[in-house]
Amino acid sequence: MLHDKTKHRPVLLKDKAYQSLKEWIQQARVAPGEFLSERKLASMLGMSKTPIKSALERLEQEGFVVVSPQQGIVVRELSIREVSDQFELRKALECFVVRSIAGRLGETEKKSLRRNVKQQTLAAARGEVAKLCELDAEFHLLLCEVLKNSAIIDCLVQHRAKMHRVIFEVMSRAPGRLKDAAMEHQRILKAIEDGKAVQASKLMEKHLEFGKQYLVSTPW
Repeated sequence: MLHDKTKHRPVLLKDKAYQSLKEWIQQARVAPGEFLSERKLASMLGMSKTPIKSALERLEQEGFVVVSPQQGIVVRELSIREVSDQFELRKALECFVVRSIAGRLGETEKKSLRRNVKQQTLAAARGEVAKLCELDAEFHLLLCEVLKNSAIIDCLVQHRAKMHRVIFEVMSRAPGRLKDAAMEHQRILKAIEDGKAVQASKLMEKHLEFGKQYLVSTPW
């Protein structure tokens, strides 16, 4: 089961606004540097400005937008340095995760991960960028769920969400990378299932390093 703190909580308007706005930013429906108006967003979502304001405050705390009295609301753009730093953090955490869980997957966990990888392969073949990005995030979180380290899970959820827009934009321009990423996940999973901790860690490091170099060298 994926980490989800809101699973047992009713969906409030401010939560709905937050999810919708974050999705728009992540899928590049609103561009970095673009100005947002509370009034316009309220009209687009069919709700008052109060939940919109709450959602924007949360998005600002998470680094998605910048809110200032002078400029208003602006979609924040990640720098190359930030992208690189995010991947370095993920390498440190996720290589540790795969080393720790190698050879320890239960049958239910194997089935969930295998199903995810199969769905990734299908999404890549169909060129379904949004679906593949979703499955990609799920794959990495499923691995963390096996370790059951809530601090690592929380960290990855937060940083992955911030990176989603950059990954989505670049992947949408490079369909070949979709298939490569799915294949790399398949190899990582095989090494974990076989109990090859060192190999799994090296494959994860190579996977994330390629992603970092690909993103920092490609304009978005």
